Amino acid sequence: MGGILTRTKEQLAQAKSKTSEQDLIRRIESVPAVRSFKEALRSQFGLIAEIKEKSPSAGWMRRKNVDAAPKAYQRSPIVNAISVLTNHADFGMKMERLWRIRKQTTKPILRKDFIFDPYQVYEARAHGADAILLMANILNSRELCVLSQLAFELGMDVLFEAHSQKELQKIPHGSEIIGINCRKLDSSFHVGSYGVSKVLRSIGLFKDLSIKDEPLKLVSEIPKNTLVKVAESGMTPSKIARVRDEFGYNAALVGNSLLLAEKGIEWMLSQFEESLSRTSDSQVTRKNKDAAQFDNFAHA
Repeated sequence: MGGILTRTKEQLAQAKSKTSEQDLIRRIESVPAVRSFKEALRSQFGLIAEIKEKSPSAGWMRRKNVDAAPKAYQRSPIVNAISVLTNHADFGMKMERLWRIRKQTTKPILRKDFIFDPYQVYEARAHGADAILLMANILNSRELCVLSQLAFELGMDVLFEAHSQKELQKIPHGSEIIGINCRKLDSSFHVGSYGVSKVLRSIGLFKDLSIKDEPLKLVSEIPKNTLVKVAESGMTPSKIARVRDEFGYNAALVGNSLLLAEKGIEWMLSQFEESLSRTSDSQVTRKNKDAAQFDNFAHA
């Protein structure tokens, strides 16, 4: 994580040398209105589908999937919002890519990056972002408050992210969108698991060893009045219905499963859709069966 943050700071310094904060603020005046990230996620359970060129854990994404992603996500009935990675060194894309993707979709855009400076918040809105990610593992309570307040003043929503109960406690009281990230960030495990994952990928196998399902249980620690609870990292069609039905999440952020799909991104989206639809139907059937059993008992 330290290396990524160092590279992010270098990227930020380069951006500041090219464009001043005042220039970003002036640009914001002409940017199209914000699309509500919060309301899109509240409408129904669905995906925040990601676009990135590569990742530290998986290496390069499939080129055809990355290219097809904006249109595929726009068409998909289960994609409620789009997450765009803007960390060039580690994820392969710059801020300009977010602006181009924004013009290709009517769905809200989340800027996903390691945000720790007000400049990055202005930069996100100036390039058309409707929401930003703030990570409790790299920010303290005060920084989370200051940066989120600036985002709100600019009309954007904020997805607060935590990996542990301790990080959850740093998130401002009354926050409306909170995500639980299932990626294990313990330093010793982190480096080793990423390395092994890359080796597996190089021989045609993909298993991200930095993903652990245990953090999903932290949903019970999220304040009850939180409007949207998001499950992040390691989401697959086989897991997605359980995330919704058993754990009670309102949305899931999905990246690698879609962008690495050998049969294409459209095919993988259909697998997520089928999983969610099949489970919904079975739930209705089970509820009807339970109701019938109760009626039989009541009239016995």
